[in-house]
Amino acid sequence: MVDAGGIPLTLVTTPANVPDGKMTIKLLDGIPPIQGPRGRPRFRPGILQGDAGYGWEKNIRATRERGVQPQLARPMGETHGSGLGRTRWVVERTLSWFNHHRRLRMCYERSQESLLALHQLAAILICAKKLDHHQAA
Repeated sequence: MVDAGGIPLTLVTTPANVPDGKMTIKLLDGIPPIQGPRGRPRFRPGILQGDAGYGWEKNIRATRERGVQPQLARPMGETHGSGLGRTRWVVERTLSWFNHHRRLRMCYERSQESLLALHQLAAILICAKKLDHHQAA
């Protein structure tokens, strides 16, 4: 799960046969508190966008229960009118940044813990590069 700028907020690794939509709520609940300019830290985003792999009725209902507006495309090709195609590039760009790390592209790891650790390290490097680029500007 990434924010609007492409910064990874939380990640989960699963076997290849687990559908994406099954982990949606776990990812949403795993977002750490984010401190804004002032006031209490936010624990959840205002909007959750996702493609048809996440648009299960159960996920939409659970997202609303958490006070987050769901913009999840329904399976079976129904359009949802959120303009997801115009904003999805941020997620795709972050996924391509993860693929720049050879150990993640060519999965050599046999244990899920090792793979999760490599993904977390890649997320840290992505955040560090974004922070460095932000401070240089």
